[in-house]
Amino acid sequence: MTISDNAIGFLLALSSSAFIGSSFVIKKIGLKKAGESGISASSGGFSYLYEPLWWVGMMTMIGGEAANFAAYAFAPAVLVTPLGAMSIIVSAVLAHFILSEKLHIFGAVGCILCVVGSTGIVMHAPKEREIHSVKEIWHLAFEPGFIVYSCIVVVFVLVLILYFAPRGGRKQMLVYISICSLMGSITVMSVKAVAIALKLSFSGNNQFKYVQTWFFVAVVIICCLVQLNYLNKALDKFNTAVVSPVYYVMFTIFTIFASMIMFKEWDSQNISDIVTAMCSFITILCGTFILHKTRDMSENLAAIPTQVPVIITSEVEIPKIDVCLSPNTVDSDSPTSTSKLHSPPGTPS
Repeated sequence: MTISDNAIGFLLALSSSAFIGSSFVIKKIGLKKAGESGISASSGGFSYLYEPLWWVGMMTMIGGEAANFAAYAFAPAVLVTPLGAMSIIVSAVLAHFILSEKLHIFGAVGCILCVVGSTGIVMHAPKEREIHSVKEIWHLAFEPGFIVYSCIVVVFVLVLILYFAPRGGRKQMLVYISICSLMGSITVMSVKAVAIALKLSFSGNNQFKYVQTWFFVAVVIICCLVQLNYLNKALDKFNTAVVSPVYYVMFTIFTIFASMIMFKEWDSQNISDIVTAMCSFITILCGTFILHKTRDMSENLAAIPTQVPVIITSEVEIPKIDVCLSPNTVDSDSPTSTSKLHSPPGTPS
């Protein structure tokens, strides 16, 4: 029985999610330890480079990205990219048990929605387009539609890096995540080109003799370095259970959009498959949104004290009066005074 290319891509993408989801938590632990002994990544420091645990997380992420890289050689981006939702589930569960970043009970509902949506996309994903040379991808990349998209991405990223990141990056998580997501969409298109080049080269058709292949390799390296830098800043400053789903949602949206423009993978699909796949993707978005919001709910509930002590203090100042009282001077009929003074017998009044 022959396994289809889509099935191979699915298995590779699934294993990739397990590695990447774990790497978020491992790197977060390393970033925390590095921040205790040096300048944190969110403050512009690079002390995490001397932390062994961060490198363990980095190697785990590289393993996951390698599996993800291979998946793009066998399956379309529309199938591979949304399966990254599994990494959200892995990171959220591990963060709950290891980092004590409590996940609200509705977070489980979000995880289930991610699984259901991913299943729908797998069942209705388009077939991989047959490509016989990197030159074909080169021509696709230089069509007017993708050229316009690439220029818009580059301009937005430069504005975010040069203007918004220095001013509000540490307060607004979307600044860092937007940089990673926009660059990520270009990265995926280049990764797919390199992955196909490797696949064709292993089959006997060497693609690394073309300069176009090395151009895609250079784009992958540059984009990955930018993504890595700003993802570290986001992880160091903000909660892992929030960074992971938001990054996934934005990254997936931009990647699917870029793939539709460049590879035109929906051309071979009928309306039913397209609508089902889009509904499945929306289901995944709902799952990640629930994971995001229930994380905030858990933090707010944890911040509410279980008991609010109320202390009421009443002070009445009573004037001190020096008087001389005799045993028969108390006037019990007077409600307003407690004593009355009388002159001793024989004393003129």
